[in-house]
Formats: sequence, structure tokens, C-alpha cells
Amino acid sequence: MPATVRVGVLNDMADSGPGSEAMVDWIEREVAILRDRGLIPYPVEFVHAYGLGLPSGTAEAIENAYLELVQQDVVLVVGPGVSDNALIVAPLAERARLPTLHWSGAERARGRYTFQLQGGSHEEEPLVIARHLAGLGSGRLAVVHDGSPVGMRLLTTLAAEAWMLGLKIVAREALAGPGEAEQVVARLMAAGPDGVVFLGVGASFEPLAQELRHVGWEGQGITNSAGMAGLGGTSAADGWSYVAMHSEANETFRRLCADAGPQITTASLYARGHDLGRLVAQGIARAPDISREGLRLGLEQVKWLPAAQGEEGTLLGFGNQDRGALHGRYLVIRQWQDGENRSIG
Repeated sequence: MPATVRVGVLNDMADSGPGSEAMVDWIEREVAILRDRGLIPYPVEFVHAYGLGLPSGTAEAIENAYLELVQQDVVLVVGPGVSDNALIVAPLAERARLPTLHWSGAERARGRYTFQLQGGSHEEEPLVIARHLAGLGSGRLAVVHDGSPVGMRLLTTLAAEAWMLGLKIVAREALAGPGEAEQVVARLMAAGPDGVVFLGVGASFEPLAQELRHVGWEGQGITNSAGMAGLGGTSAADGWSYVAMHSEANETFRRLCADAGPQITTASLYARGHDLGRLVAQGIARAPDISREGLRLGLEQVKWLPAAQGEEGTLLGFGNQDRGALHGRYLVIRQWQDGENRSIG
């Protein structure tokens, strides 16, 4: 009996969360494709660990779940999907010398053994937002942000890029819940902005958009990848733009959608699952052996694969010092109108 590739799956969001389960389905699909071609001669086994991580759970739960996988002799870990939890896992992966591929937006959660399939980017999304607004002629920005580590990191990066572009942040407000929206919007409007930016994980976005509509504001509104979760599907957010990771111009993405037919529900997760599955399967196939070091080397040899995420021409791959999988224009601006969204650049 040949050796078995044991892949750990770290679910940090829900006990039977669709995100984690969907990702395993994609990995299995891509592994099967390469096995049929004779490129993966080993059985692949998935070992699951669950810990309800931040923001609703605890760092300890993530640490315990990860160490559980370490003790079960997995040679690769896939997950977590939340940025705060990826930052917790990164030093654990380095200590255990266990290659770990997370799919969060935390660029800082990279290392020799810690690989990232970008789930947005705390460092690059604000650049895309600022440059988009500058191109529209919006020079006076009001910024609303979560008080979370994600919201604060996005804010810091946006402020730096706004300064480089000559944009002025005329008002800045933290928003924790719907009860604060009326007062926050009143202070924003007093500053006379021509663009409003929301930065965060999304829970505060809808009450902000509703209050802005209530007061009749008609300027440019844009949010980070919080909009990918479908938060813009409400009428209050019509006209708002957001940073996304899928585009109908991407040929690989179009083929996926055509193959799936009506069963496709969340386009962004569908594209991400495809890309994650390909990275894992290709890493296994290219590994010189099925040890942890072998899987690290295998992932480093994955290069120049067409990605389903991003604009046409976006590529997947890693390298000796490169731990971010997506290369090229992987961030896209989309806009909500009448409950539908479309790519606008």
C-alpha cells in the first residue's frame, strides 16, 4: 500500500461551515484530475480540525485546532480563512515547520512555511479604492471603519495612499453598530465629502449605507471586499462600488460558470475554491516526496497557472521567497445596481 498524503483542514468559522467544506470539495476535484493523469500516485486523506476563531471566538480555539493537526502528522494544512486567525496560525506553522496555505486577506501572515491565497488584501485593496476614487475626481474623502484589526490596517494603508495621490480625508469615524449610524453620518456630512469609503469586515456597512440614503447623499460610495459577501444586495447600497475578486472577463472563471450552470450561487467563493484546489493538488503532484519539507518544496514549484479569480491574465503560483499566490490584477472594482452587480474596472 503506498503512503498517504494527509492534508489537514482548519475550519475557523463554523462547525460545519460551508466555506471549509466547499474548499475540500474543490481540492478533491483537482486532486482527482491529476490522479487520473498519473501525476499523484498516492491516496489523499483529509484530517479536519475545528476551532471557532476570531472575531466571534477565541485565539486559543485556533491554536488548539492547529496543534491538533500538527499532532496527527499531516504534511500540509489548508486554512484558516479569517485574517485574524491566519495571523495566529502563522508563527505556529513556522515552529512546526508545517506548510500551511491560508485563504485570508492577511499578507502579514506569510513565512517560510506559511503560504497565502489572497482573500482580498489589507495592503492592496485600499490602493485600488484610492486610485479608483482619484480617477473619478473625488478628492475629499470621508472614511468609516470597523474598530477591528482588519479595519484599522485597511485605514492605515488607505491614508498613506490618499496622501500619495493628493486626496484629503476630511472626516474619519469608527462605527461599531447600527445605533451609531445616524450620528456618524451627520458628522461625515458636515465635512462636505465627495466620496465615502467603508473599511472593515462588513457588519456595519448596511446601516451606514441606509443612513446615507436616508439623508439623500448622492456622492461616490465604495467599500473594500466586505461587499463580496453580498452586503451590497440591499437597496440601500445601490450605486456603491466594492473591491471584488471575480470578473466576467476572466476566461477561466467563465468556463467554471458554464460548467456549473444554475447551481452556482456565490461566484467569488466558486472562483476561490477552484484556485485553492489547484494550488493544493499541484503542490502535491510537484512535491519530491510526501514529507512536510517535500510539500513546502512542491508548493514553491507551482507557477503560472491561470487563476479563476481576478481579471483575465491573473496567474497562480509561488516561489522560493514568494508566498502570495495571486499575481496580476486580481482585485476588481464591481458596483451594485438594483440588487445586481457588475465589473466596472
